[in-house]
Amino acid sequence: MKTFGHKEPTIGGQPRKKNKLVAITILFWFLIIIGRLLDLQVRQHPKLKAEVVEQSQDLIKVLPTRGTIYDRQGKILARSLPAASVFFSPVKEESLEKQIQTIYRLQSLLQLNESDLKKIINSVEKKKRFVWIKRKIPLEIAEKIKSLKLTGIYLLEENRRFYPQGSLAAHILGGVNIDDCGLAGVEYFYDSALRGEEGQQLIMKDARRKEYFIETIKETKPGKDIYLTIDSTIQYIAEKELQQAVDKFNADWGTVIISIPQTGEILALANYPAYDPNDIPLPENLMFNRAIQHTYEPGSTAKLVTMAAARELANISLDSYYDCRQGAIVIGGTTVRDHVRMGILSFPEVFIHSSNVGSIKIAEIIGEENLYRMFKTFKFGEKTGIDLPGEESGVVHPLEKWRRSSLRVAIGYEITATPLQILRTMNVYATGGYLIKPHLTIERPKPAFPIIEADLKISSDYPRIISPQTASEVVNLVLKRVVEKGTGQEAGIDGYEIAGKTGTAQKFDPNLKSYSFSKHIASFVGFVPAENPAISMIVVIDEPKGPLQYGGQVAAPVFREIARKVLLYLHQEPNKLLEKMVIANKNQKSSGVTD
Repeated sequence: MKTFGHKEPTIGGQPRKKNKLVAITILFWFLIIIGRLLDLQVRQHPKLKAEVVEQSQDLIKVLPTRGTIYDRQGKILARSLPAASVFFSPVKEESLEKQIQTIYRLQSLLQLNESDLKKIINSVEKKKRFVWIKRKIPLEIAEKIKSLKLTGIYLLEENRRFYPQGSLAAHILGGVNIDDCGLAGVEYFYDSALRGEEGQQLIMKDARRKEYFIETIKETKPGKDIYLTIDSTIQYIAEKELQQAVDKFNADWGTVIISIPQTGEILALANYPAYDPNDIPLPENLMFNRAIQHTYEPGSTAKLVTMAAARELANISLDSYYDCRQGAIVIGGTTVRDHVRMGILSFPEVFIHSSNVGSIKIAEIIGEENLYRMFKTFKFGEKTGIDLPGEESGVVHPLEKWRRSSLRVAIGYEITATPLQILRTMNVYATGGYLIKPHLTIERPKPAFPIIEADLKISSDYPRIISPQTASEVVNLVLKRVVEKGTGQEAGIDGYEIAGKTGTAQKFDPNLKSYSFSKHIASFVGFVPAENPAISMIVVIDEPKGPLQYGGQVAAPVFREIARKVLLYLHQEPNKLLEKMVIANKNQKSSGVTD
């Protein structure tokens, strides 16, 4: 009998031991998969969800509507208009080549230059999920882009800053950047009020990142409106006449400021060359506001302070006389000259004819300490506090650093000031002795007429720095006569009494290390009418070329042309003509003549 060996039971023909190993292996991998799923679903769920959300949405800031800027009568100087911005967000399955082709399709429509294209394509190649193509485009262009239905190209509603009068009042308004942040002028000074509060929008996309919708997460808060003291018509007159003068005399630049002396309200502030704040980016080389940022040796307009020091602190008589026949005087090793030889001049005549020799002789009597004290009383070396950014303070050297030659501050040398500081100085005489702070904003629009109220009262907030008597004496005995028969005759206007002072300062040449005989700053500052003035004004022209270079020749005629047109616009009656009519009427009555 044949005997067979013992066999273990089998399952499906496989040994039980092997099947057990397979089962364990399957169970092991099953547990790993379950664990991984649990890990993904539980532990990593927040992270993965965030990644999915990040890939399917973009959170962007939304700029608020910036406040509107008005002139004193409510005319719009700056406002925000609806616009659209174009951006690119790639579709997942689209090739890089096709994405770049899409960008190129917008080149002509959006007027993209090669530099713009290079930056955009570089961002696309880096697989950035959000790329600006062009900001703040007109809505009609946006509609054309929308009709193209380009993959990955989207439009976002925004606002763009618009200056409807172009370059008018550019150095007052300043301008903004592409994100509506103020860069200069009142746009910068009042940026926090004008800007408002930003909002947020969520751009949601499907799995292919193709379709989208926008959800507002945070609403914007519009900015506040502001009203300026500026009158658009007066500003236009000032800018036009200034430009013509700078061009006529081939000067480097010019500035004009017009104010209401009793209130400090600025009616116009013009610089030339200027710029158009609609053009972004703004031209930095033209944005310098010379009216408040350029400091210079003011020359003879500083004699306004010298006269005050002579009368208020040194008690120099109006009847005193000074020998100016030599035409020159040496002080501290420096020779000071007159523009022409003069004779023996009275105190008023020294300033009517702007004698430097006579002014230095008067300054020697005043003394260094009193002269310094009066310039500090007029706040030279300090900012006026006007509501514009970047104002300069000018320089008055400390008394301990004065030399013998420093008495030349009496004729406007060894001291610097801005055009606005010189206008504020003249306003002291226009107001009977008050130092008024200039400003550019008002709470609400003023009525169209009268633009300037009659019998304006000066706020008690302002200090009186010289006596009414001194102010009246200087106005009547000097400043009126400067225009009637002195160096400022070119500023005269038929029918109006004008008070003013000319200024001509030689410019220091750093190459020669001395003052130039061919480079001057010509200026004229004054107010009209001389009694109860409606306006005050300063005109400064830098480096006029040609035979005419003095303040009385270059700046005074600009004052005349601007003032004549502004007075007509203000309906300001001629005061001299009225005086003649009154005299004529009296003569008629005394002679028995009747109408």
